[in-house]
Amino acid sequence: MNLAAYDGIVWFLLMLGPLLILQRKLHLEIQSLFLILTRQPTVTITIFSILFLPGVALHEASHFLMARLLGVRTGRVSLLPRALKGGRLRMGYVETGSTDVVRDALIGAAPLLTGGLVVTYIGIIRMGLVPLGNDLLKGQFDLFWQGLAHLPLLPDFWLWFYLAFVVSSTMLPSPSDRRAWLPILVVAGVLVLLALAAGAGSWMAANLAPVFNQVLRTIAAVFAFSVAVHVVILLPVWLLRLLVSRITGLSVS
Repeated sequence: MNLAAYDGIVWFLLMLGPLLILQRKLHLEIQSLFLILTRQPTVTITIFSILFLPGVALHEASHFLMARLLGVRTGRVSLLPRALKGGRLRMGYVETGSTDVVRDALIGAAPLLTGGLVVTYIGIIRMGLVPLGNDLLKGQFDLFWQGLAHLPLLPDFWLWFYLAFVVSSTMLPSPSDRRAWLPILVVAGVLVLLALAAGAGSWMAANLAPVFNQVLRTIAAVFAFSVAVHVVILLPVWLLRLLVSRITGLSVS
């Protein structure tokens, strides 16, 4: 078996874990910083929601448009934040009617699709990161660092960087978005096992596996860019939160 032909799942998992951790950590640091500065939870939630509004709007619009495209009834739409039990924050929602598990899964996955496309557009078209990636893979670190240092000089770089951050930080489906995924995965797994039992393993390895692997590699590349953006922002926000906490003598538990 050629393991390199299935490296997509490895890269996908390697990038998904750090993205989830960094996203949670960065959101916590930003909220803590605003809470220390304002000392008002309501004001903190408002500022945090305004900061991420473009990403939240794209997230909820993706649900809405996918539901309409699939012929599923939609109800109320909200971009207003709301604190939930367990310290969680709901940034927005779209009400959709009852439907089958396939359409429910597609509606739930819509933000990842549109968010991934936007992040890809920013990374490739607006920032031109493909040559940088090639330099890094080839070990041409001098060219890589030169190109990286040139990025802030690009037109509207900080606007695109901000959009890449807020979109990548809000594109992952929420637990409610993923509620229909498990039945789909179970059915898909059963179908694969039946196909293998029927002797279709070679055909799937030759025709389906490469496509599936490439899809996962593409998603992993989007996640990698998102991880890099979160890392760049996390360090200064963390240091600023530590500085403000020391100056004010306040901390957030």
